[in-house]
Amino acid sequence: MIAASPARIRAPNQLVDHLVIGGGPAGAMAALRLAAAGRNVVLIERENGPHDKVCGEFLSAEAVAYLHQAGIAPRQLGAVLIRTVSISAGDKLVETALPFPAFSLSRRVLDAALLRRAEENGCQVLRGVAAEAIVSRDGERLVTLGDGRSLSASTLFLATGKHDLRGYLRPPAKPTGFVGFKLHWRLAPAQVLALSERMSLYLFPGGYGGISLVENGIANLCLIARRSILRELGGWPQLLAFILRGNCHLRTLLDGATALTPRPLAISPIPYGYLAENMHGLWCIGDQAAVIPSFTGDGMSIALHSATLAARMFLAGKSAADYTAALRAQVSRQMTLATWLSRAAVTRAGRAAAFAVLPLAPGVLRWIAASTRIPSSSLIAGMGAAANGEL
Repeated sequence: MIAASPARIRAPNQLVDHLVIGGGPAGAMAALRLAAAGRNVVLIERENGPHDKVCGEFLSAEAVAYLHQAGIAPRQLGAVLIRTVSISAGDKLVETALPFPAFSLSRRVLDAALLRRAEENGCQVLRGVAAEAIVSRDGERLVTLGDGRSLSASTLFLATGKHDLRGYLRPPAKPTGFVGFKLHWRLAPAQVLALSERMSLYLFPGGYGGISLVENGIANLCLIARRSILRELGGWPQLLAFILRGNCHLRTLLDGATALTPRPLAISPIPYGYLAENMHGLWCIGDQAAVIPSFTGDGMSIALHSATLAARMFLAGKSAADYTAALRAQVSRQMTLATWLSRAAVTRAGRAAAFAVLPLAPGVLRWIAASTRIPSSSLIAGMGAAANGEL
């Protein structure tokens, strides 16, 4: 169903029916589902065009299913199949098959595809517009924009990732002290072959990360490191050199590879373990609702699931509080397990335990991968698209 286009935003202050702040996977998915249901929706995205974000760029089976429901086939966008997961530290390496097929696709490509689908369903997308603050007034939300305009909305979906806005700050999460980095690399053919169909995780003192192929033979290197380690070493170049010296497997993958940008993207703080409670009437989705540690590879599926759940419950007449309680019930157990594992992975004892157990029981990796997913009983079907054999 293609919804009627809402009135164009021209006035300095204008009322809209449904406003979505943020054009990532959660914001775009919520917007396209609301628009497909015939609602007038405006989405504001701070960037003018496709761009990279700090993200592991891993699409689990659940994420792929939600994308197909929205009419997006990751393989047609160039996504790379992932069948196995490995974990390494020093000269040690353990590998096992994933309990589900997965894909890897850059956020630059994925986010652009989702926004196009939102527009095709009738959503008005305002690009290059930054939301600066939220003010509650007379039962409506007034959002001030960086260009001097403001938008009032009776319903507001907040999808600003890990970034907060003035007037609405998430309750403080337990500080993790992590800095996240992401950098794309051009690999040699032999390295592409070695990384083919694999998500390669690696542990190092004070952090962990992962590397996998995305479209066009590019590899995405993503990692988190304690801020104390970063200060001690002196910065990103020294951190990367430190990691490569200590991990022969990652060093082999990146030997002679070319970084596609001079410096990585970075983000801090990272509120791992955050799970929304009382959102004061806001529909918080994506990382505004839940931030699961990145090594699980479930961040994208939680973003798409939370957006789908929020849109479905809103259209059914439920409240934002109802939605928040439902999402917490669905993912709290997985969040607790993932947060505990994440904290253990950055410690000496955690790394030692991992390589004492995993070589003897590599199935533990499969169990972790399966146990940190959204429960199948909570997944939402809808919009009628089939998986076309990708799952």
